[in-house]
Amino acid sequence: MTSASESHSDDPNAEIMIRLDGVSKRYPDGTVAVESLDLEARRGELVVLVGPSGCGKTTTMRMVNRLTEPSTGRVVIDGDDVTHSDPVKLRRGMGYVIQNVGLFPHQTILANVATVPELLGWSKAERTNRARDLLGLVGLEPDTFAHRYPHELSGGQRQRVGVARALAADPPILLMDEPFSAVDPVVRSQLQDEFLRLQDDVHKTILFVTHDIEEAVRLGDRIAVFRQGGHLEQFDTPGAILGNPATEFVGDFVGADRGLKRLSVTPITEADLDHPPVVRAEDRLATADLGGSRWAVVLQPSSGLAGWIGRTDVGDSGTIGASAKRMDAWVELGDSLKVAFAEMLQWNAGWIAVLDHRERFLGVLTPSTLHAALRRSVEAEANDVEPADVELDQVSSS
Repeated sequence: MTSASESHSDDPNAEIMIRLDGVSKRYPDGTVAVESLDLEARRGELVVLVGPSGCGKTTTMRMVNRLTEPSTGRVVIDGDDVTHSDPVKLRRGMGYVIQNVGLFPHQTILANVATVPELLGWSKAERTNRARDLLGLVGLEPDTFAHRYPHELSGGQRQRVGVARALAADPPILLMDEPFSAVDPVVRSQLQDEFLRLQDDVHKTILFVTHDIEEAVRLGDRIAVFRQGGHLEQFDTPGAILGNPATEFVGDFVGADRGLKRLSVTPITEADLDHPPVVRAEDRLATADLGGSRWAVVLQPSSGLAGWIGRTDVGDSGTIGASAKRMDAWVELGDSLKVAFAEMLQWNAGWIAVLDHRERFLGVLTPSTLHAALRRSVEAEANDVEPADVELDQVSSS
């Protein structure tokens, strides 16, 4: 995803797309939903609002587009105070995605996606082309889905339509309220993957509400953790919240297994890799040199992964490639440590290959190097340095 810290201006305020200044919401019966909240989202940043039920996260988001009017404070959008502006005009400049989608049941999928452009007076050709483009962008082939109706789609497909509809008028801001919580875990994971891919393309400023800390960690550039009464407990990067909870409440909310959750926000880097012996598939087994190792990685002429051989294979007749054993456990550089750990467990593997985006072999990740990578990430976050600059203490065996 585009880093929120990538700035094209010397003025830091120019990069603030959403700012809440002292925003509160109190109801006539005295209930306080949100208490004196200061919060900001930078241009192109995905900010996740997370916390238990009743903590004010949805109310906070609804005050941004004034579906809920704030009792006090200011809502500033791209430098303009919109607290007392026309709320209908304000909402048409933002995309809004909710849990149950809210598609119009008697309109086609194409018509649903084109709703806001039609309200804005776009021509039929313009809104049709925009709707078809967006259906393709969210993974729904327009020739297949454009003329279907919502009841003919699965829950996951309807959520994709909801995202497409929210993006139809190309709004700079997207508000998403528990958009993936109504689908099963497998579909939810797929939708999260697609959404991250989509954000890489569209670079919207997004407020995303969820009660699920794992979803927050997976999606967010920064996470705002709320507790009951609309109090903001911590606002920081996923790594910082997992590695250094600011309060006891945050620590309890993210859970005792936050070290495992951190695997999902720690990418694999070249500094994490071991480099075992490498042999070439086209060479002869009789000449294979494993350099004292019990096994070696077998590479194709293009440096792609061909498999592996063991010491007992050396000396046989034929080429190395003909005796190479298939290697199912591999990941790409930049995948998370969680993905790597899952691959190790799935294949009961003591090591997995790491490839670049062109599928060229770079090295291997082992349980010990995976653990070291996680430790480096924690130390780097605590000391505000790059993971590659962290030197880990080693336990002496002497």
